[in-house]
Amino acid sequence: MDKFFKISESGSSVKTEIIAGLTTFFAMAYIVFVNPNQVTGFTEGLDQIWNAVYVASILAATIGTLLMALYAKKPFAQACGMGLNSFFFVSFILPQVISGGDAVQGYQAGLVIILISGLVFMFLSLTGIRTFIAKAMPECLKKSISAGIGLFIAFIGFQNVGIIQANQYTLTQFVDIHGALNSEAGLVSVAPALLALLGFAIIVVLEKLHVKGNVIIGIIAISIIYYPITGTVPSFDITQVGQSFRDFAAVGITGVFQIESWKHAFSPEFVGGVFSAIMYVITFCLVDMFDTIGTLYGTAAQADMLDENGDPTDLTKCMACDSTATVVGAVLGTSTCTTFVESASGVAAGGRTGLTSLVVAICFFICLFLTPLASIVPGCATAPALIYVGVLMLGNFKKVDMEDMRSAAPAFLTLIMMPLTYSIANGIGIGSITYTIISVLTGKFEKKDFVVAIIGLLFCLKFIFITM
Repeated sequence: MDKFFKISESGSSVKTEIIAGLTTFFAMAYIVFVNPNQVTGFTEGLDQIWNAVYVASILAATIGTLLMALYAKKPFAQACGMGLNSFFFVSFILPQVISGGDAVQGYQAGLVIILISGLVFMFLSLTGIRTFIAKAMPECLKKSISAGIGLFIAFIGFQNVGIIQANQYTLTQFVDIHGALNSEAGLVSVAPALLALLGFAIIVVLEKLHVKGNVIIGIIAISIIYYPITGTVPSFDITQVGQSFRDFAAVGITGVFQIESWKHAFSPEFVGGVFSAIMYVITFCLVDMFDTIGTLYGTAAQADMLDENGDPTDLTKCMACDSTATVVGAVLGTSTCTTFVESASGVAAGGRTGLTSLVVAICFFICLFLTPLASIVPGCATAPALIYVGVLMLGNFKKVDMEDMRSAAPAFLTLIMMPLTYSIANGIGIGSITYTIISVLTGKFEKKDFVVAIIGLLFCLKFIFITM
């Protein structure tokens, strides 16, 4: 095992890799429940789709992460992309729900679009075009991408447990502790937010004291505290597992193999016509590509896995794993798979090899049959890990040349737009557009900048023709 994964050579140990894998898994275990909810838009009456996506999501995460472990041998995990799953619902299922059409057919038509985008993505990966695009990105964007992901990860952590809440006047606000004290529920209503802040403090203090496994210790500690504080008990209802497999076989894995699904994928009734279908394919390709590029650059920088040019090592292999996972996910019955930003939590726990990913894949596979075990860990226990990783990754922004506005402005917009638009890809796209405009208008545009200019143009088309 040590020889295959080069654990000692990477300065790690089997124990550290296992702890890192568990850390990553617990940080992203929420996807098991969240993805089917997002794909169905929390809409009642779509149980068959929910069950199919539930099984497909776990299988896709298992297979994709296993590829990353055994082929790329990197500590990165894969699962269905957040944001992309909501986009899938809005694009293919919601129109059928609103019009009273067949939501299952809309779902299956969407799977065809995902499959096509995955195949295009795979072609770009295997031919090296995708790697070329990644390496052609300006240094200022590369540096700001990882920092922006840090902010994005932290924002997800803040939002998931209610530390940051919606406000009708200011859009967001800090958790309303005063309001909770004056409510009937009392502090219990804001317990997840307060426990998450406590968990973050535990992780940071343990890190300062140089305690190994500080992240997983923080997760376990808050998990133990959560239930007596809130007066709740874990749920162990597994009666629906059998039905989930039946629905998966009926409408999930069979979706892309039906002729009708391919007809619907390009029909005005289900996707708005051929042009809309093409734009959807381009959109999913763009978002997946730059979500992955952003995550790989960010987590690789955190793990010190960058080459002399500042690019992740074995980048082509990682991208091949990612594109393959998307194709597999579409065949199984779920939305686009991508390298997950929560992988950074495992990296922060010391994960440096594919053994970390192997542990994550095994945990996901176990969840296929013992899902309640994953639900024992509450969101307020994993949120501190995301916030902590955000702190670590933000440090990469100090490498940006803030004296040169050609670097500073695109880097800042890349950084800030990721959390504000809730999309890694949007941040990269806006940064690319800004970099190109500044370069052209100041006479600094060079031959090597054509790649980022094309990226900016594609994102302009996406922003114009696709609402996301």
